[in-house]
Amino acid sequence: MNWTWFHKWGSPKYFYERSGRWLPWLTAAAMVLLVVGLVWGIVFSPIESNQGQGNSFRIIYIHVPAAFLAQSCYLLMAAAGAVSLIWKIKLADVALQQAAPIGAWMAFIALVTGALWGKPTWGTYWVWDGRLTSMLILQFLYFGVISLGAAITNRDSAAKACAVLALVGSVNIPIIKLSVYMWSTLHQEPTITLTAAPKMLVEHLVPLLVMVAAVYCFFAAVLFYRMRTEVLKREARSSWVKAEVERMIGVK
Repeated sequence: MNWTWFHKWGSPKYFYERSGRWLPWLTAAAMVLLVVGLVWGIVFSPIESNQGQGNSFRIIYIHVPAAFLAQSCYLLMAAAGAVSLIWKIKLADVALQQAAPIGAWMAFIALVTGALWGKPTWGTYWVWDGRLTSMLILQFLYFGVISLGAAITNRDSAAKACAVLALVGSVNIPIIKLSVYMWSTLHQEPTITLTAAPKMLVEHLVPLLVMVAAVYCFFAAVLFYRMRTEVLKREARSSWVKAEVERMIGVK
């Protein structure tokens, strides 16, 4: 297998140039999909009647995409941590540390919207349920990575510590996925899986998938923006960054 592309993307300059081409497209796609998904799901999708949730189910269009992204983001951080530890690629550490705040926000949104959904559905905002508790642990893992990155002043030591925590914490992701099967729980089983037909009307499913695509495009756009800013800071002494800064301020 040709790994040339892998080494190219490990170069800060190559990443900065290529991500700059993708960023406007990702931003536009995220904006369009967010507007379409939110309007379609919240305004035009029919009321949920199978489980008697009425209009309260509409929070699914924010809760589920946020929960998906919170877990995916942590897996990306774990993969970046492995690359950082094994191949010493500094851009992997940039990706890990810049993804952490986005994932933390997504976990927070998933927990808050889940609590708001839980009150009309289960009669309570919170229980120490397997799915809810493992999601809360994910939130704390994000806080741990962010705190480690900020507390350790030596960049190499911070990169190693964050990579190890990301890898160790990734054990929590399958626990989140399997929690509804492993323990007697209030949280219902997944309504969307890769191995079975969805347990929801297609009128509900399609706008939900649009929202999932929207948050992933949003994540990619925000991550690229944050990584590009961090790359400029870390490579500030290189000639290509000086040339890029001069171009941005209109000197060249």
